[in-house]
Amino acid sequence: MPSFAYVARETGTGRELRSSMDAATEQAAIAALLNRNLLVVSIQEKIAKKGRTAGGSVPLQDLVIFTRQLATMIDAGLAMVTSLQGLADQTQNKAMRDCIKDVCTRVEGGDSFSEALSKHPKVFNRLYCAMVGAGEKGGLLAEILSRLAIYLENTARLRKKVKSAMMYPTVVTFVAIAITVFLLVKVIPVFGEIYSGFGAKLPAPTQFLINLSDLIRKYFILMTLGAGGAVYGWLYYIKTKPGREFWDKTRIKLPIFGAIAHKICLARFTRTLASLVRSGVPILEVLQIVSQTVGNVVMEKAIKVASSDIERGESISQALAKHPVFPNMIIRMITAGEQTGKIDNMLERISDFLDEEIETTLSGITSLIEPILIVFLGVVVGGMVICMFLPIFKLSEIVSPKK
Repeated sequence: MPSFAYVARETGTGRELRSSMDAATEQAAIAALLNRNLLVVSIQEKIAKKGRTAGGSVPLQDLVIFTRQLATMIDAGLAMVTSLQGLADQTQNKAMRDCIKDVCTRVEGGDSFSEALSKHPKVFNRLYCAMVGAGEKGGLLAEILSRLAIYLENTARLRKKVKSAMMYPTVVTFVAIAITVFLLVKVIPVFGEIYSGFGAKLPAPTQFLINLSDLIRKYFILMTLGAGGAVYGWLYYIKTKPGREFWDKTRIKLPIFGAIAHKICLARFTRTLASLVRSGVPILEVLQIVSQTVGNVVMEKAIKVASSDIERGESISQALAKHPVFPNMIIRMITAGEQTGKIDNMLERISDFLDEEIETTLSGITSLIEPILIVFLGVVVGGMVICMFLPIFKLSEIVSPKK
């Protein structure tokens, strides 16, 4: 659809506006502006740049606020265009504001709300668009948006918990590494120069630290570049298809942290599935969307295979039970939900239960990691200090060695 840059004035205030909008023709763009009580001063078709995707990514919290406010405004009886215009005016994030304005323009031009949202895949993913589309078809858009806002809030809450739980050990580990490198590069060489004047053989631990310090100082730049290259290479590898498959398969099998990663993927799977099923999205489309949002290649492949089995007539629980990545507890609860006809409620209970387990596990790990890191830091730093003062304890033997 062509895009038009325009200059217009508000009929009431005379305020000049400069923006752009999409419309089928120039006349359609002018008509849409007139419907918004705007007097067109000039309008010109824009030449779109190839390869650019409409919209930019925005923080999840901004998306949550937008969804919650839009649901409230529509439930209050406000028109979609009026609601979007109001939200665009009060949004602080520029990318989000531009996105809302473009969606508003497309809705004014005749697109459905879900179609307009789908033009911005970086902001509104397939899950979002599918739920909005189901709400439009069923006449329950305000209710669906409220459910979507709750889903996004739960997702943001879980993400925040994981980040906050991992922040402390990450900072402590970084500080421990920085202190160790500082001692090796700056402090130990001073002791090495002092001890070199003794002209005697130093204790083995002290000599080892001095040699290690000399090695690091000599090849510090190369080691730094090598470490940076290794990190970059690993990050690049896990973005490739084979690398992502290897990492997703490995990380859910890691001790302690693997269980957390597995539960996070399961919680995302059950919560997304519950939201889509409750919104009335067809089950095969639900599974296709869920497979793309679960965040793990192993689980994604399992869901796609299960989708094919469901298409052939199997129940959801029977199809998922064939894959070990889904625990027996989840399969039993899904089976109970199918038998009672309340699978969406059962899936939501599973996701809530998994969220509680994740929070409990993270709290336990945080409490456990704290003393471990402190002990590690004490052993490393304390060990280095003892090694460097060891010649002083044996000063008489070093200065006057036995013959």
